[in-house]
Amino acid sequence: MPQVPHSPVSTPGVRAWIIWSVGVAAYVLSITNRTSLGAVGVEAADRFDADASTLALFAVVQLAVYGGMQIPIGVLLDRFGSRPIMTIGMLLMAAGQLTMALSPSIGIAIFARVLLGAGDAAIFPAVLRLVATWFPAQRGPIMVQFTGIIGQTGQLIALVPLAALLHATTWSITFGSIAGLGVLFTILVALVIRNHPAERGADVTVNTDTGVIRVVTSAIDTGVGIRAAWAHPGTRLAFWSHFTTPFAGTAFVLLWGMPFLTAAEGLDAAHAAGIISVYVVSGMLLGPIIGDLSRRLPNHRSLALVLPAVGVQMAAWIAVIALPDTAPIWLLYVLAVALATGGPASMIAFDHARTHNPSHRLSTATGVTNAGGFIAALIAIFLIGLALDLQGAGTPETYTLEAFRLAFLMPIPLWIIGTTFILVERKRTRIRMGLDPERRR
Repeated sequence: MPQVPHSPVSTPGVRAWIIWSVGVAAYVLSITNRTSLGAVGVEAADRFDADASTLALFAVVQLAVYGGMQIPIGVLLDRFGSRPIMTIGMLLMAAGQLTMALSPSIGIAIFARVLLGAGDAAIFPAVLRLVATWFPAQRGPIMVQFTGIIGQTGQLIALVPLAALLHATTWSITFGSIAGLGVLFTILVALVIRNHPAERGADVTVNTDTGVIRVVTSAIDTGVGIRAAWAHPGTRLAFWSHFTTPFAGTAFVLLWGMPFLTAAEGLDAAHAAGIISVYVVSGMLLGPIIGDLSRRLPNHRSLALVLPAVGVQMAAWIAVIALPDTAPIWLLYVLAVALATGGPASMIAFDHARTHNPSHRLSTATGVTNAGGFIAALIAIFLIGLALDLQGAGTPETYTLEAFRLAFLMPIPLWIIGTTFILVERKRTRIRMGLDPERRR
């Protein structure tokens, strides 16, 4: 690819901030869409007369589509830029929520989640690309952190106003209202978002470590790009870091948290919503702290940040389910804060992907990395639902604490597998970088 002879401006202009603000607002709505079912999981089970496995299937299908679309989305972003991809993504999410509002059966509702997952997959990578093309390279890491932090407010919107709207009106009105917002943002994105500043004649990729800018002239060879990215142990380290850190929090907030807290732990809806709100707010507060530590400890991120986050989550999770009776309220808040470490820690995976891949395959490596956490989440969500069904506790009327206690054992093997591969790929990455000596045969 030909190299551009100039760098991004040192100070972004007003238009850059406007474009980023619209992009982040679209990301907030995508998070609201993603977590909308988790806030009303019990109502969804009643509406569709769904057992636990079927209810889990809603989230599994959505996450499977999201994860499967990450690499294709990366390639399309390299080819066409953020504006058209975000516009199509917002439109798909609006169509998905409208379908969900009107769906008379489980089959149509699952199709709605397919549309939702496909649209959601486009938004976060596209906003990251706007950061790269509209802001100077040295601001990239902090802008990515801010994007992630602000985006998480979408979970609060799904948790409180959306649930309140459902209880005050009807299912169709609630999800139809979200669909209307999706249409509004489709128009807003198409009108405001631009792929790159006018002074640049083409869209670009930016390496945020070196500041090197390259013009995108054609789509990369997808197969070659994926193989080349995966061949580097740093990409594999990124994948397993993202696989291991956020999935438990995702499974908890996306689907199983509210049923567990209300039906199993016996909390009312307000207390349960408060605990999940603490999860969201804690993640937003921990993001800048973990991001700054990641910047200060570039060669020790896995041992100093990623693995401790996994350990804290496992300890709190096991402490809750190991109790013979319902957990005290303070311990449930501790669990929320512990799970909240997973989101900020998972952002370290994108630092690995950016550090160990050249700019021309950065979107592909980012897609591979982003898929990791959602693959783990869909496995955890499905296994928890399956475990509940096998115990005869697959509906809101039959949920019990004992059934959830056994079902919540399912994430533990995923943590163990992920931790093992993080340690293996960390060692291989350090050898590749010359930080550790080669292993003797």
